[in-house]
Amino acid sequence: MTALKNALPEIHTALPGEKASQFLEKRDRSTVQALSTIYPIVPEIAEGAMIQDVDGNIFLDWVAGVGVMNTGYGQPKIIKAIQEQAEKYTHSMINITTDPAYAELADEINQVVPTRGENRRTMFANSGAEAVENAVKIAKAATGRRNIVVFSGAFHGRTHFAAVMTAKKSLLGNIFASTDGVIRAPFPNLYRKPQETMSDDEAISYYIDEFKKVLVDSALPQDIAAVVIEPIQGEGGFLPVPFDYIVQLRKILDDYGILLIADEVQSGYARSGKMFVSNYWAELGAAPDIIAQGKSIGGGLPLSAVTADAAIMEKVAPGLLGGTFGGNALAVRAGLAVQEIIKEDQLLSRALEIGEKVTTFFEQLKTNYSVIGDVRGIGAMIGVEYVKPGTKTPFPEFSSAVINEAVKHGLIIEGAGLYNNVIRFLSPLVVTDEQLDAGLAIYEAAIVTVLSELKD
Repeated sequence: MTALKNALPEIHTALPGEKASQFLEKRDRSTVQALSTIYPIVPEIAEGAMIQDVDGNIFLDWVAGVGVMNTGYGQPKIIKAIQEQAEKYTHSMINITTDPAYAELADEINQVVPTRGENRRTMFANSGAEAVENAVKIAKAATGRRNIVVFSGAFHGRTHFAAVMTAKKSLLGNIFASTDGVIRAPFPNLYRKPQETMSDDEAISYYIDEFKKVLVDSALPQDIAAVVIEPIQGEGGFLPVPFDYIVQLRKILDDYGILLIADEVQSGYARSGKMFVSNYWAELGAAPDIIAQGKSIGGGLPLSAVTADAAIMEKVAPGLLGGTFGGNALAVRAGLAVQEIIKEDQLLSRALEIGEKVTTFFEQLKTNYSVIGDVRGIGAMIGVEYVKPGTKTPFPEFSSAVINEAVKHGLIIEGAGLYNNVIRFLSPLVVTDEQLDAGLAIYEAAIVTVLSELKD
């Protein structure tokens, strides 16, 4: 599949093609509408940053399973690790027996995850939502407290409690969920400051003051187990937490014995130019106590993790953590291969290269097209926010049209944001420069096409 790895986008049929249409019709008949999807694509093979569908169309994927494929599709090391283990056994439940690779991967992760404390412990689960929920359970056990604080714009998963923690309640729909014990603070969004005339420093001070109000108006500090925050909000619109904010927040939490949980499910595993965005925090003396991990940790297999110092993790009584498939034998071996690929392919530095190239291009688009209000991110996790020209009024119709136009020409991109007016960049970190150039050309052409259609 080497040819596909280095291929450029190439569309031969109307989308969906004939074969894809048959599978999409079968999907409609056999699954549920709540499993909504945006793209008329039915993959056949994938390698690197490229997907070839069942009709032979070739797409450049800048969604990557929503941040799952940082190391790229079709990685030989991952495939080999899965195949070799599948010939031995496919499952060993950690609560019953000990899979050697479970311990090996936990040990490797303990060496690289930048939580406070040097005596780290890791447990595995299957999904990001499970990692977040386990992180909260651990924090409550460690502190003996019942409440947690989350933020406006947050996304923490689709399981019941993680969905309650999530800000976008349209994701709950008509599913009732109690919000007891979940307190929400305003996220420090520097693009949409409470007052347009505020400087960044003034805005950060405002958001810190708003957080302090939570400790007075919503719950007593001694009843709060943890604050859970995404270092870069995903569904919230690819908004990075300002470093000055996290430094000040960390001090407040320390004053009250409140734990800091970083939800790095989407931002982790080389995406930011470091293994985790929390590495940047740690350099500023603001390392989190617990990190929830997922998505790219398993190279496409269901795997997630929670890491913290033993002083926190061992407060949980024996038997209260675990699960049937958490740290599955195939998944943890894929996870070991992911660790190896990140090091050997130098994906930390590659993420910074990609981020610099793409951010420079997007900033130029912002200069050229007044529908772009903001470009932000860290490393190769970048969001572009679309607004009505001359305002900050969200323009989701425009960003949605750009997404639909781009896929016709072989570029897969996805929206985000509370107003659905942000387009995210999450390309696999193994994307080639030629593929990046091709994708950026398609992206700009889509903007031009949608602008021309608006004029008509």
